[in-house]
Parts: sequence; structure tokens; C-alpha cells
Amino acid sequence: MVKHWRVDREEKYEIVEKWFLKDLEMIDGKEADTDNPHFDMHFHKVYNMEAYSCASKYTFARTLNKLNAMYLKKDFKIVNFDDTYLNDDAFWSSSSRDCLVLMKVCFYASNLLCFSLCPLS
Repeated sequence: MVKHWRVDREEKYEIVEKWFLKDLEMIDGKEADTDNPHFDMHFHKVYNMEAYSCASKYTFARTLNKLNAMYLKKDFKIVNFDDTYLNDDAFWSSSSRDCLVLMKVCFYASNLLCFSLCPLS
């Protein structure tokens, strides 16, 4: 776990705690049908975590799942996540929120483009 903060324009990171993937028993997304960045990681004790966003929570869960499949191949539980967004092969499958997600991505991309074209003073 990394602590992140800013000092003026400089970003600082500090490693606060480390865990081993082999000790992870389960990731609980808490609510699969809401946009909630909170989740629990179950080791020998339960750690309550908050991701930067719901998308980063899903990216984190996908990454851990891939690492487990590549290296450990152990029974790894991921619960209370929407399978549509958890599996890479289901990325383009339809869901009631796909249009909303696509509109948000386009909105943020257009904002980034506008900001990148603005001159810095």
C-alpha cells in the first residue's frame, strides 16, 4: 500500500505496507451494482481499502486476477464485482451502463484534448 500526497508541485509516495499475493484469500468489491471505489482485501485480517475511482478498483482486481493466473494458480475469490467489467473478454459486451461509461470517456478525452491545446502562462 502506498501513501500519496503532494508538496507544492511535487508528488510524494511512501510505501506504507506490503502484502504477498499468496496470502490474499479474497477481494470483496462490496457493491457490484453501484459506482463504489471501496473494497475489502481478505488476508489473515480484513483491510478496508478505497481506490481512486471505481474504474481503478476494477483495474486492480483484474491485475491481481491475472497475476494469480500467471504465477500462483490458486483458488482466488473475487466477489461483489460486475463480471462484465471484471473480465477482459467481456469488455465490449452490452450492459445498461455502457452508453453512460462511453459518454464519460468521450467527455474526459475531449477535456484532455482541450487542456493539452491551451498554452501555459
